Order: sequence, then C-alpha cells, then structure tokens
Amino acid sequence: MAHRILVVDDDPHIREVICFALEKGGMTTSVARDGREALNRFREIHPDLIVLDVGMPEMDGLEVCRQIRKTSDTPILFLSARDEEIDRILGLEIGGDDYVTKPFSPRELVTRVNVILRRSAAKREASAPEAKLLSQGRLSMDPLGHSVIFNGSPITLTAIEFTILKSFLTRPGIVLTREQIMNAAYDIQIYVSDRTIDSHIRNIRAKFAAAGCASIVDTVHGVGFRLGLCESAK
Repeated sequence: MAHRILVVDDDPHIREVICFALEKGGMTTSVARDGREALNRFREIHPDLIVLDVGMPEMDGLEVCRQIRKTSDTPILFLSARDEEIDRILGLEIGGDDYVTKPFSPRELVTRVNVILRRSAAKREASAPEAKLLSQGRLSMDPLGHSVIFNGSPITLTAIEFTILKSFLTRPGIVLTREQIMNAAYDIQIYVSDRTIDSHIRNIRAKFAAAGCASIVDTVHGVGFRLGLCESAK
C-alpha cells in the first residue's frame, strides 16, 4: 500500500513540486494551505508522514506540530526558508523528525521522506516480535503499544523521545554518551548537534516533572546520561 503523505505549505507552487516528486516516488499525497486546514486534513486522512512548512500565516508549522504531538507521533519533516541553528533545534525539540531548508532538491526531500518512513517501520517491526514491558520505579513502558505510564498517568512522548527513553530503560544503570543516544534516536546518517540531544533530554525531563517524577534522566558530567530512579517527588 502506498504511503499517504500530507503536504502543508501556503505556496501553491511548492505544494505542486513536492506532490509531483512524492507521487513519482510511489506515494499518495494530500495538501493543506495553512495550519488550520492541516490539522483538519490530519484528522481526516491519518497520514503516514507530514511535510510541514514552518513559516505559514495565522498558525505556523511549529504550532501545528505542537498540536499534533498532543495525540500522535506521526513523523514530521519540517520545511523552512531559514537555516539558522536555533530553527533546526526548535523544530526537532518540539517533535520534528527531520528538517529541510528552502530552496531544496525534490530528490533529496523524497529521499529523506523514505528514510524517515523506513526508520519508523523498522522500529515498529523491531518491537513487535517479542515486545516486553519495561519498567523502573514507577515508570513502565509498553514498546509494542508505544505507551508510557508514570505513577499511573500516561506520558505523551514524540517518536524520538520514546526511542531515547527506551534506550535508557533497556540498559538501566548504564551511562549513555550523546553519540550513543544520537545513534539510537537517529539511525540514519544525518547531522544532529549535541544541543539537539540535550533539547530532547530536557523535553523528556519536563514532561515527567509535570507528572511528578523527581528524576527521570540523570546527567553524568563529562560522560553522558543515564536513567534516573523514576520515583515520585517527595
């Protein structure tokens, strides 16, 4: 079955170029012209991946991503006319899976889309045959169901955050370097800065802190990170 891709951009020419390239690559496409339409289309068609422009009027792509990440970990590839590091970090920090700047090569975009789709499929297949519940303290994870529970409350994580936390849970007590975390979260050859890994860790900590977790990920200065005690704050 062909992958369904939602293409979101306020420029009709860019939408046309992207859709032509993706359809030539064997995928089916749907389009949205702005953020609000994107959210409506997302709920209607349940796409396998979203190509999402950052700089749209009214509701920009980052806000669309924030809204989608409340309920879904559908892969998101950001498009932006800006190439500043802070934009890349922000886009990935709030739940984006990759980032392409304009002007872009349609061939490169299709390649990145295919890589993200393969990565998502591989992660699902890897967890499916013998998925076991993982737990530490008041934290439990169901790899097959892609769910995380802390102290009885569900925690919503992006696909990358989920993978990072799983890498800690499968090796409790082991200190993971940023490079090891990067390889676990981004199992493709793309450049990801240390600051981006730190952003993901900070995001995970914030979500668990809001749920009352005293320590989900501990920093081992000069080395990396390891799983915390996963207990409630006193």
